[in-house]
Amino acid sequence: MALATHVAPLRTPRAGSARRMRLDLQDGARTTIHVAAYDTARTELRVAVLRGQAKLEAWCAGQGVQEAIVGGFFVRPHGLPLGEVRTRGVAREHVPFTAPFDRVRACVHVDGGVAAIAPRSDLPSAPRGDLLQAGPLLVRDGRPVFRREEDREGFSAANGQFDSDITDGRYPRAALGLADDRLIAVAVDGRSRHDAGLTLEELAALMAALDCHSAMNLDGGGSTSLISDGRLRNRPRSNFDVPEDGGRPVSTALLFVPRT
Repeated sequence: MALATHVAPLRTPRAGSARRMRLDLQDGARTTIHVAAYDTARTELRVAVLRGQAKLEAWCAGQGVQEAIVGGFFVRPHGLPLGEVRTRGVAREHVPFTAPFDRVRACVHVDGGVAAIAPRSDLPSAPRGDLLQAGPLLVRDGRPVFRREEDREGFSAANGQFDSDITDGRYPRAALGLADDRLIAVAVDGRSRHDAGLTLEELAALMAALDCHSAMNLDGGGSTSLISDGRLRNRPRSNFDVPEDGGRPVSTALLFVPRT
């Protein structure tokens, strides 16, 4: 595990709150993480499509949403979601991942208010409820499972659908995790002299240290956005030490909505 031993296991914030922490990495680098936790008995996870793309903080303000994190990838310049998206059982317009990775890349699926994270092939072909595909899968059965050299989901090859190799190096990152009774949302700062970011292996180790039994990577880089109490918690950067004011416009998001 690439995280320094004294940061694991980490103390997950109490449900309904966000916490900022500094991580010391094994090679002496440091980075900032922002972690929000939500009680599954009180909070429902939903997928949202941001029509025409929008900066997540501004979109949340307009929609009255207090808690959210960036969702999946998108295709430039038109901004269509990259990977499968469904809301209330209805497939939304998107650009599919190319075969064979469309069947294996990780999804979060919410059916009847219950969330699950799994490879697409483990889920129904026409699922009910909400679904968002991103990846790669980071944690399964409480253990980190991402290995760059294995490239099970085809991200290091870029597969002609990405403008960079998201598996190579440390970057700002976002992730969703499921714990026994909580939803865990994580944003990682990066691209700064003071914030190194994390590799995907380090992100997987972090999510396991936060007691997630399953976790997946979301869109990161300049798109990394975590909203808590209506405010953008992380510091998005489009390039090294170049702030992305308010975050980059994104196409999809995961919302943490109080159950009624």
